[in-house]
Amino acid sequence: MTYLYSIGEYFIMLKGVFGRMTKGSVLRNLIFKEINELIMGSMGIVSFLSFFIGAVVAIQTALNLNNPLIPKSLVAFAARQSIILEFAPTFISIIMAGKVGSFITSSIGSMRVTEQIDALEVMGINSKNYLIFPKIMAMLTYPFVIAISMFLGIAGAYTAAVYGGFVTSDQFLTGLQDDFIGFHLTYAFIKTILFAFILATVPSYHGYYMKGGALEVGEASTTSFVWTSVVLIITNYVVTQLLLS
Repeated sequence: MTYLYSIGEYFIMLKGVFGRMTKGSVLRNLIFKEINELIMGSMGIVSFLSFFIGAVVAIQTALNLNNPLIPKSLVAFAARQSIILEFAPTFISIIMAGKVGSFITSSIGSMRVTEQIDALEVMGINSKNYLIFPKIMAMLTYPFVIAISMFLGIAGAYTAAVYGGFVTSDQFLTGLQDDFIGFHLTYAFIKTILFAFILATVPSYHGYYMKGGALEVGEASTTSFVWTSVVLIITNYVVTQLLLS
């Protein structure tokens, strides 16, 4: 029953987010601030992880291709499929659930603890719209992060495979283009948009409705990461079943 109550409370929160809107000029400034904090502030860790995980995928694939009948170009094919279909949209989103999700929960939770949210309501401001809507709008730029992650992942795979002596540059580029299906990119970005909405709203829910003091803010951040990850994995399964099966 607690879970059902929380799910209902989450959807009631979403209704409030898109209810009475804050002044446009104020929202615009808040959105740009959130883009800087949530998106631009995450580019470093995303770029680092994408490049080196792409490299590891290529090396692992190359080391397991022991059969001489299997073409070396399969290294690039496997790396491309892994990065585009799962690694970039899903794995990076799990990382973002820890970084961005915890930040959102702790920032909103701190406002709840210090009664700043109550002050917004007293001033006649829709606190849900003021605090959560800019985060949702900022996360609409999240697909650009995933596009960069895909590029850097494949670049890392190329660097490791070619300069590591596993394949030639021509073999890698041949495998990279082999049997490419454009819909896989569409599938990945559909997932990414859904993940972006989850990353903005689930942590916001845990921060907005938390109770207690400073200690509970930390606990809410941990709970937020766990549940955001669970919702991401379930959504990933459902979307994959609907679009690729």
